Amino acid sequence: MALHQKQSAAAVLLLVLLTGCSQAPNVQRESVPSIQAEAMQDAAESERLGTQWGDEVDSPITTVDLRRVNNEPLEEMQVSYADKSYKGRAVNSMSLLAGKVEFSVITDNDKLPLYRDAGNYYLQGQAGQAYRLVYHNNSANTYEIVASVDGLNVLNGSAASLYDSGYVLEPNDDLVIEGFRKSQSAVASFIFSKPDNAYAANTTSGSIENTGVIGTVIYELYDPSQPKPRHAKTYPADKGYAKPPQ
Repeated sequence: MALHQKQSAAAVLLLVLLTGCSQAPNVQRESVPSIQAEAMQDAAESERLGTQWGDEVDSPITTVDLRRVNNEPLEEMQVSYADKSYKGRAVNSMSLLAGKVEFSVITDNDKLPLYRDAGNYYLQGQAGQAYRLVYHNNSANTYEIVASVDGLNVLNGSAASLYDSGYVLEPNDDLVIEGFRKSQSAVASFIFSKPDNAYAANTTSGSIENTGVIGTVIYELYDPSQPKPRHAKTYPADKGYAKPPQ
């Protein structure tokens, strides 16, 4: 219950996101490529999972006008999941942006362990198990979380792009994403399933080939009514020699 209440306060949808300055970036939508071939190296066909369109969950959102500090994301990460006993170091959460943001996956009862192996992260799920994506902000910065499940944007069910709009993660706060958004007030819960039953396999925007993966892209945000954050550059130019003072 606390997680539901937390999400109501923290999950704020960015429908109007301007990047960098006052103009939106001129970028083409880039669909996430098929990555199931890589995942298949780690999970047998019988172990593969996808994410089903689940029960309706209350999740009210509001629209805000915040701007991206930079056109390109600060960080991009991927977690592969299957009904498989993974080997490697088990952790309760992933550290993103050098610890400024923590990512974890929870069920109704507990956190699911994430397994790190050779720099890659894996998650063991079970068909029929509901889960949620949780992001915790350890910093005073405001971030935008662009999340995808099975190659689909969790906000609108379209083929995911790095440049899609996302949810606001406020300073020192939590963001809980419980499912695919179906309206301004509700989501369809994430439920592990066999790939044939996954939402991605049953919508024209998705593909069964992309089941079994969770993606996250992070941008830093600022309020256009306030001064844009300044970041000192250590090497502002790549070439040239010192010029005499004027």
